[in-house]
Amino acid sequence: MLEEERSTKEQRRAFGLSHTSLKEKPFAQLSAWVDAQTAKLEKPLLGETFSSYLYGITLTIAVAAFIFGFLSGIGLLSYNGHEPVNVIYFIAMVVFLPLFTMAMTLFAMIRANKRHSLLIHISPAFWMEKILHLLPHKTEDRLKHLKINPLLVNWIVIKRSQLLALSFSFGLLLALLGMVATKDIAFAWSTTLHITPQEFHAFLNTLSFAWREWFPQAVPSIGLIEQSQYFRLGDTLSKEMVGNAAKLGEWWQFLAFATLFYAIILRFFIYLLSLFGFKRALRKSFLSLNGVQILLKEMNEPIISTHAKEHETVFRQADRLYDRMSENLDTSYDLILGWAIQQKQLQVICDSMEIVSSNYYGAGGSNTLEEDSKIVDLSYGRVLLFVKAWEPPTMDFMDFLDELSRNVEKVTVCAVGTAEKSYIAEAREIDVWARKLSSADYRNVWLKSSSRETVGKEEQYAG
Repeated sequence: MLEEERSTKEQRRAFGLSHTSLKEKPFAQLSAWVDAQTAKLEKPLLGETFSSYLYGITLTIAVAAFIFGFLSGIGLLSYNGHEPVNVIYFIAMVVFLPLFTMAMTLFAMIRANKRHSLLIHISPAFWMEKILHLLPHKTEDRLKHLKINPLLVNWIVIKRSQLLALSFSFGLLLALLGMVATKDIAFAWSTTLHITPQEFHAFLNTLSFAWREWFPQAVPSIGLIEQSQYFRLGDTLSKEMVGNAAKLGEWWQFLAFATLFYAIILRFFIYLLSLFGFKRALRKSFLSLNGVQILLKEMNEPIISTHAKEHETVFRQADRLYDRMSENLDTSYDLILGWAIQQKQLQVICDSMEIVSSNYYGAGGSNTLEEDSKIVDLSYGRVLLFVKAWEPPTMDFMDFLDELSRNVEKVTVCAVGTAEKSYIAEAREIDVWARKLSSADYRNVWLKSSSRETVGKEEQYAG
């Protein structure tokens, strides 16, 4: 947008004045500006094209991760009727593996501001970039012009990696619930390590800290742990395990809660943390783009336009083409009008001249006679009327001024130049308006004098 957008300083300042509440929020102000400019760009937008392909690739890999998690769960819970299912394997998959990968993710977040990080590159999401090269050549050529901040890419990979991990964990949970619902599974635990049932119970009780107070039935009892300990000393099960086969299935509640808490809930919090880091990196990336600081400056700083605060030249009555000339403008008016000047442009002009008012209206131009009459009816008190200095006054304007002068206390006509000239009008342009106003008998209409003879000091200041 910064490369293709061709708005003027005046238009950018007008946007800033219409979004004054966002002045102290540069990211929000830039986002609003982007939304306003999007309609002017060629469709489809390059960013939208990239996002759609990235979304499709992410969805494809997420579905694959879900299927892989589901099949992994079925493999871990497969029961042939001769040997029980060892819960150690499933606990390792839904507790220890998520904790390890989440710890690596947190470390990757700390190093995300580095341009190169091994932890980023080993993530499955990192290879999405490689998959983009498999797209049609026309699409690939278009995406080559897209440049992404490397620091932002790291957070994109981290955030989408958490989505893939969540998808895998949901597959595991679905496999567990499906297998328990459709099969009579006998769970047991077995390990070569010298662990007593009491020690194993204490360990599982610690793992269950998040739900043991609310769902105590989802914590294996010491009795269940003793009855389900399995020793592979032959091809047959002990008579004690066979006699307690009905109780061995109670392990599924602990496995389900462990999967839900460690593999899904904790992972979701890591995802939220990655989302926060991504948005923060996005703000930094926005503010570091070439041209952004200039754009913010033009939106938030007034266009420099000075006018004399003191009388620098004494005008003789004989030198004046109009009797009621005003050398200075007030700082505020009851109403500010612009003849063939839009409201946003009026605000920019007043902002540059440090003039304030609560009412701005545009008259003339594309307005109908009825609309101009309504503006006259709304007018009151002291009115400042801006006109384009380079356009000579027309009969439509004189009719409007005549009606306006009979409805208000005082009208000050101010002819302004272009934004490139800091809204300073030429002396000869002021003379044209002075001659026209002198042809009518307006007792309460004044003309702002701003010739080159009286603004020498301002030009020097602006220079």
